[in-house]
Amino acid sequence: MTAPADDQGKYLYAIYEGSEPRSFKVQGIGERGDDVHTLHHKRLAAVVSNSPVIEYDNSRRNMMAHTLVLEEAMEAFDILPVRFGTVAPSAEAVEKLLLARRYDELTQLLGQMRNRVELGLKAFWYEGVAFKEIAEEDEKIRKMRDALEGRSLDETYYERIRLGEAVEKAMNGKRARDEEMILSRIRPLVHKTRTNKIISDRMVLNAAFLVDAAKEADVDAVVQALDEEFEERLMFKYVGPVPPYNFVDITVNWEAEGAL
Repeated sequence: MTAPADDQGKYLYAIYEGSEPRSFKVQGIGERGDDVHTLHHKRLAAVVSNSPVIEYDNSRRNMMAHTLVLEEAMEAFDILPVRFGTVAPSAEAVEKLLLARRYDELTQLLGQMRNRVELGLKAFWYEGVAFKEIAEEDEKIRKMRDALEGRSLDETYYERIRLGEAVEKAMNGKRARDEEMILSRIRPLVHKTRTNKIISDRMVLNAAFLVDAAKEADVDAVVQALDEEFEERLMFKYVGPVPPYNFVDITVNWEAEGAL
């Protein structure tokens, strides 16, 4: 069921270059059956759906609804993704306070994203690989480890702390070297690189690349070659193309902008 026409809020998904009104197949966020459509100013289009002016929680269903709209829009246009949960108080606010007021900024950003896509790459050591290599490479750590064998936890408490600190330092160094090895092969093929926070002990790399669409196959080939070369020590998770989340961050403070 389509939401009531008098529902004043507009949930924003993306911005692209286009002057013709358009509707999309997927439904809007909130599981109310809202149509996804566009609002315009000159050559800019904002992809929106009707919404109450509320704060959306980042549940799987809400995140998926947001993502599905972006994916459909991306099939036809180079897009600027809008941050999840952005709700305008009205259609007029979208047109005047976002598209019109920030027209030059948004047009410039679209130019930077034209014919480019984002690819994501995560790399992980297989279980036990990093520590095994460190023990083989570092005699001091190997001796510290061997000295603990057959002794109680209480007796070796402080020695284990010192071993843990030494291993952590060595692992950080190994991670930095492996990360640079991977990036050095991909950087020449991409327009921009962004490295994000490492979120587990086994994670080596958490990166996003802004890539010319014409070079996507070249990046694919490099990742495939890395996977084959390091199949016994590194596992790769490669995704894309996806909207350029890591290279565009459109946020709007409607109160500061003077919402209508």
